[in-house]
Amino acid sequence: MQQRSLGRTGRSVSAVGLGTWQLGADWGAVSEEDATAVLAASVDRGVSLFDTADVYGDGRSETIIGRFLAERPGHGISVATKMGRRLAQEPENYSPDNFRQWTDRSRRNLGVDTLDLVQLHCPPTAVIEDAATYDALDALVADGAIAAYGVSVETCAQALAAIARPNVTNVQIIFNPFRLKPLDEVLPAAASAGVAIFARVPLASGLLSGRYTSSTTFAENDHRTYNRHGEAFDRGETFSGVDYETGLDAAAELAAALPAGITLPAATLAWIAAQPGVTSVIPGARNVRQAQSNADAAALLEGGFDIGAFDAVVRDVYDRRLREAIHPQW
Repeated sequence: MQQRSLGRTGRSVSAVGLGTWQLGADWGAVSEEDATAVLAASVDRGVSLFDTADVYGDGRSETIIGRFLAERPGHGISVATKMGRRLAQEPENYSPDNFRQWTDRSRRNLGVDTLDLVQLHCPPTAVIEDAATYDALDALVADGAIAAYGVSVETCAQALAAIARPNVTNVQIIFNPFRLKPLDEVLPAAASAGVAIFARVPLASGLLSGRYTSSTTFAENDHRTYNRHGEAFDRGETFSGVDYETGLDAAAELAAALPAGITLPAATLAWIAAQPGVTSVIPGARNVRQAQSNADAAALLEGGFDIGAFDAVVRDVYDRRLREAIHPQW
């Protein structure tokens, strides 16, 4: 597994990390035993980045990760958590006092004195553009509550605003074959500034897994049921904002272009991780098989797969099927 520099922190993280939204049971039920097995399988395959948030299962994901790592002294895992969605996403709620309360809660959940990396969890644009936001985060670093900070964003404009801030370690943004806009400006700007990029929603909420059909249904408490059209939060978070049937057709075309023995999710993860400026891609996993397959996709970066040929297909499919609907929005 390739290990890459985490911005200006001096730490390294794996080219393929693990997103742990699923472990909070927000995608259907996941037992703590199964969640722990997913973490272990990922580490065994070389994963050294766990991405979580204080609202994933109302802290359940953080707590499970904390228990897991407490049993592995010297584990070498970087945990990136997020804060800012415990209250309404309104600018006045992003205050120094709330930052302190949220980080203190995450420290308790994870069982650590200092959080490795805290990201603002898709805050409003006004918060990202406000110098006071970064003053408050710098104060947490100075106090030893957090070691570094970044921003998870919805739009490319927000990403560029965060990258321009001198102490931002990383930006987390949706980037996958159904969401190519970050290639235009965000990835080059991040690389130039020494800011790490975490690519989230890399499989478009499973659309790029190749496993779904028109008849696939999801659990009632799965966001792919209750947020398909943006009913609960930004529509772009679910299926990358792509119409479900359109996404199925696009995914099928991408899969058909792959050589025998290369799966669509593996090709997708490798393609994302190969893009200049991407530090880590953070797919989620609900079971050991998914965790292993995701991590194993990193092997395609070392050869045996023509990423350039797949890149050409990705761009063609995007231009014909998705660009008009997706590119102007995020």
